[in-house]
Amino acid sequence: MKKLDNNGLTLPELLVVIFVSGLFTGLLLFFMISYWRYGLMLESDLDTLTTRLNAGDYLRENINPASGFIIQNSIPDSNTANPDPAISPAEYWLPIHAVPSTISIGSPGTKTSLIYFRRPSVNTSGVVVMNGTQPYEDEFVLYMDGSTQKLMSRVLANPSAASNRLKTSCPASLATIACPADREVAINVASIEMRYFSKTGNLIDYTSSTDPVTGAYTGPDFPVVEVVEFKINLTRKPGFQKTNATVNSTVIRVAIRS
Repeated sequence: MKKLDNNGLTLPELLVVIFVSGLFTGLLLFFMISYWRYGLMLESDLDTLTTRLNAGDYLRENINPASGFIIQNSIPDSNTANPDPAISPAEYWLPIHAVPSTISIGSPGTKTSLIYFRRPSVNTSGVVVMNGTQPYEDEFVLYMDGSTQKLMSRVLANPSAASNRLKTSCPASLATIACPADREVAINVASIEMRYFSKTGNLIDYTSSTDPVTGAYTGPDFPVVEVVEFKINLTRKPGFQKTNATVNSTVIRVAIRS
């Protein structure tokens, strides 16, 4: 009877097998992880694309029918996030002037005013609510939330407009049926560059001229702004990434139709 060979692999042969197996396993893991990371980056890019499209739709739909931009809200807001320290009680947002600038997202816990505008009040039947010969007007506040890195919209419904179809909105933590949550306009916001124009295309800058005696700014301000340009800069860190690998920008220019 033939005797079986029980010697098996030699040590050099075993080392070669371990090395080759480790090499192929490492290559397989490398390609799998690379593919996974690519998928996460693609998903992140698609999310920011959706944000850019949604922001453009919201801003055009709400600013186009506006009657004008304003320096400060005139309808009291009991949930003002960035109040004017010169007015008590704190129901009025910080005044803003038409100064072309880049506004960065604030630190967590801060909310930064971006722009305010007003629009004719419309009732539940879709009819403009009139106050004599002039319409009642609702007001809107666009602000950036540093905690969530979002561009948000606050609605201030005119309480004097009968059957107003809009309701004043609130921070999400205080939202109720009577006071719905503020609207999310854009996410993953890093900064927003703002420019303002007249209907003829002239750049408007409140700081462009000053009073020769007092030195106070006397340049054109929001009452004459007809067109506003938003350049929204977005950054996002895809899953399992150490840096904000997704960086995108979108330019949205909106004109008041009136």
